This record gives sequence, C-alpha cells and structure tokens, in this order.
Amino acid sequence: MGMMKAIRKKVAGPGLELCEVEIPQIRGDQVLVKIEVAAICGTDLHIYNWDQWSANRIKPPVTAGHEFAGRIVKLGKDVTHLQEGMLVTAEGHFVCGQCYYCRTGQGHICDDVKILGVDVDGIFAKYAAIDAGNIWLLPEDSDPALGAIHDPLGNAVHAANVHCLTGQDVVITGCGPIGLYCIALAKQAGARRVFASDINGYRLGLAKQLGADFVVDAKETDIADLVKEVTGIGADILLEMSGSRQAFASGLGALRKGAGVSLLGIFSDVVNMDLDAVIFNQLTLYGINGRRMFDTWYEMEAALESGLNVKPVITHRFSFEEYEKAMELMNSGQCGKVLLIP
Repeated sequence: MGMMKAIRKKVAGPGLELCEVEIPQIRGDQVLVKIEVAAICGTDLHIYNWDQWSANRIKPPVTAGHEFAGRIVKLGKDVTHLQEGMLVTAEGHFVCGQCYYCRTGQGHICDDVKILGVDVDGIFAKYAAIDAGNIWLLPEDSDPALGAIHDPLGNAVHAANVHCLTGQDVVITGCGPIGLYCIALAKQAGARRVFASDINGYRLGLAKQLGADFVVDAKETDIADLVKEVTGIGADILLEMSGSRQAFASGLGALRKGAGVSLLGIFSDVVNMDLDAVIFNQLTLYGINGRRMFDTWYEMEAALESGLNVKPVITHRFSFEEYEKAMELMNSGQCGKVLLIP
C-alpha cells in the first residue's frame, strides 16, 4: 500500500512524533479516507501532555486524532452504500452493536466502545481506516474545515438539545470550543439571554463574537450575582463546559428553582456539591457523554442547514509538520479551534 506521514504516540511520555508508517489496510466493512482537514481536540492535548488520564488509558504506539473531514479513496468489499470520492467525516466511537445500550438506542454509552485516536489508530495521518457504518456524508459544496469539527459540535448539540432553549435565560460556564458552539446554538434556538463565563480573555472575545449577551470574566465577577441581578430570579438552563469546580458552583448559584443543567466539562478531581440545593431547588442534572448515535448528527445537520454559524470558533491552521506549535498554542489557551492540514 505504500507509506504515509502520521502523528503518533510512539512511547509512553510527553509529546508526539511525526513519522512514516504504512498506509492502513482496510477490512471489508471499512473505507479508506484521505484526510483533508484534521482538528485538535482537548483529548489530543491530554495525550500530547501525557497526563494521568493518558497514562492510564493510552497504549502506545497509536496514531492520535479523531476529528476530521476527508474523501473516500477505497471501499471495503462489503461496503455498498458509499462511493469513492465522497466528502465525509465520521462518528469516532466504534460500538459493539450487541450490548444492552446498543440494542436500546444508546450506543454512545456502549459497554465495549473503541474510540478513534485513543483505542485504535486515528486521523492525524494522510489516510485513515474508518468503519463504514460510522461514516457521515458531508454536503459536496461544504467547507471541509466545518466538517472537521462535527464531532465536538455534536457534543454541544447533545448538551443543548436535552433542554428547550427557546425563550430561556441560558448560562454557559467555559468558553472553549464546545462552550462557544453552545452560545451559537442557544442564540439560534431563540434563547432570551445568553450569559457566558470564562477566565480566558481571548475566549471571552470569541464569546462576544458568537453572540453572548453577557460575557463574564470569572476572575472579576461572580456570574451568579450578575444573572440574579439581570433576571431577578435566576437562569433557566446551565450548560457546564469548563470542568472547573468554581465555575460549576457559580453556575448552579445562578439558577432559578426548577432549572436544568447539562454537565459536559470533565473535572480533574472530585467535586463536592451541595445536594440540598439540588434537591430543594428541584434541579435536573444531565450527564452528557459524546453524541447520540445518530440522533444528534441529524439535529446538527439540520442546525447547520438552517444557518448555524460556528466558523468564528476556528481560529488557527497549521501544517502537520507544525503540530508542536499547534499543541503549544492549545496549551496557552490563546485560540479557539485549531486545525491541522496534512
């Protein structure tokens, strides 16, 4: 098949390595995709930095990356519903199809899930082998960069759409890319007011650009105080995207009784919370894991077709050879979504 460039975690420890590997062979139920655009996820940054989660989960060697857009260049012998040349992205969770969760429409929390770029070789490469059942077709005239961010955008759609946001006061804690997508989704849904908080000035600027009505520097202002002052009662919805204990506590404090909460931010340590406040204020908490397969994908497609604009979240592009610059920029936080171009 020949050789290709790939960005891999070759050994346990910090960093990644750009190296030459064989172009992957595909099974009968897979397709070979030529990657046009890859996007860096927070998971990839964890793998690059080699934190405790990575050390416990990653088994090198493995090619990193799971967010992409590209074109099919080869079909497995059993694939009949796709064609070579199609512009595609993919759901990065490969599920068993047999467990209780898969058989009850909850494949996104499958007991035996394998994650692209974590458990199997990913897409920071010129070519990638992808299960055909996971492929998602992109409009032929669409921007591949937008296709490359479907995975994290789907997380935002999942978190937002467990609530009715129309006419609601919505608090978003954490203005990383997924939090920024949530701002755009809330505005498109007709939220009454959107409050966004972070401690990163660059990302607060992006939050304004995405349409947040109130942007709060959490180092200077408690968002709970502002929300109560503006609304007189508290917000209806909290979308927690930060993974910060302090931000979560402030977000809960900003809510009215009977409010709803989506929890997507990953916390690095144990969170102590006031359960009496949850119980007596009758709050509803939803844990958000990935995207519903494939309900969320259809909802995302509809949102984009009806004008959802998340392109401002894409702020930087690097070549594969510049991957270390891209990762260090991610570590600095002075960016939105960062792309890698093979």
